Amino acid sequence: MNKTKRLEILTRLRDDNPNPETELDFTTPFELLVAVTLSAQATDVSVNKATAKLFPKANTPQGILDIGLESLRDHIKTIGLYNSKANNVYKMCQILIDKHGGEVPENREALEALPGVGRKTANVVLNCAFGWPTIAVDTHIYRVSNRTKFAMGKDVVAVEEKLEKVVPKEFKVDVHHWLILHGRYVCVARKPKCGSCIIEDLCEFKEKTD
Repeated sequence: MNKTKRLEILTRLRDDNPNPETELDFTTPFELLVAVTLSAQATDVSVNKATAKLFPKANTPQGILDIGLESLRDHIKTIGLYNSKANNVYKMCQILIDKHGGEVPENREALEALPGVGRKTANVVLNCAFGWPTIAVDTHIYRVSNRTKFAMGKDVVAVEEKLEKVVPKEFKVDVHHWLILHGRYVCVARKPKCGSCIIEDLCEFKEKTD
């Protein structure tokens, strides 16, 4: 895909949604970190339902430690892989207290050193909590980037590197939100809704649907 097409796609997505936000509910960097950690292989809706009950009782590292691991498990048991996620969040809280004064570090290396936190989670936290122009590539972004030919890559890291290269600076803070939402609601996995897509004429997917 050429530069002119990419620019027009980004411009249309921005005009349609000038201030995109994550669909995870949070009010602090710590709440976001927990929510993103819980969201692996789970829907944002299921995470929001669980954190709506958890965060009023415990929304700080010390608060999580105070309610205990069993209570944490009980609060998130409706989310897939809740046992391992509870263990990771609990250990994460102890590390945040011991090494970071109970605060979420604004640092990629420190974030990725936390249990249950990989590159994608770190990118989301750096972007949504601290405003960094990071691009967190999930399955939606991977699919949309390859399907449209906007930024093709054999895996999520390759797609992230391509997006970093081809997305102009002015769009970088918001591009991952636009692509996630586009993949979640329009360019869906099984049958993309091409007929109602605002970038259909620019997309290079050959098997368009009605």
